[in-house]
Amino acid sequence: MNHGVSITTELPIGVISDTHGLLRPEALTMVEGCELILHLGDVGSRDEDAAILKRLAELAPVVAVRGNIDTAPWAEALPLTLDLTVNGWHLHLVHILQAFDPATPCDAVLHGHSHKPRNEWQDDRLLFNPGAAGKRRFRLPITLGKLWADERGLRGAILHLPL
Repeated sequence: MNHGVSITTELPIGVISDTHGLLRPEALTMVEGCELILHLGDVGSRDEDAAILKRLAELAPVVAVRGNIDTAPWAEALPLTLDLTVNGWHLHLVHILQAFDPATPCDAVLHGHSHKPRNEWQDDRLLFNPGAAGKRRFRLPITLGKLWADERGLRGAILHLPL
């Protein structure tokens, strides 16, 4: 079985989604010190929104999947799903959870789209949605996540941006 990219890290992983063309300075501050940043889609629909991934990459390597609004030509290079292994933990990245095949072997499904933060174990699998770090939708909070994957286990945290 191929789990794509394999990464070893001692530091937390920054997890961000649904920026929708807005990368807040508070979000950048909160992912500083991460060794890897995962963007779970809906980066933005405009040509200039590619700069969001470039800006995040100034802090740490970025792995991103394509969301439903990522329609600009630059976004065509982003995969719809991606598997990666961090310190032996198998992570599956997808924008829309409904597009995830439950038969996929993984320890965690990292997803976005709903803008609703989620950090819950279900059937020995972590379902983790960092929420939305970009434009506010309805009355949902502005959040992102951090993930720790090491010998102590797989653990996530939802962080509310101090706006």
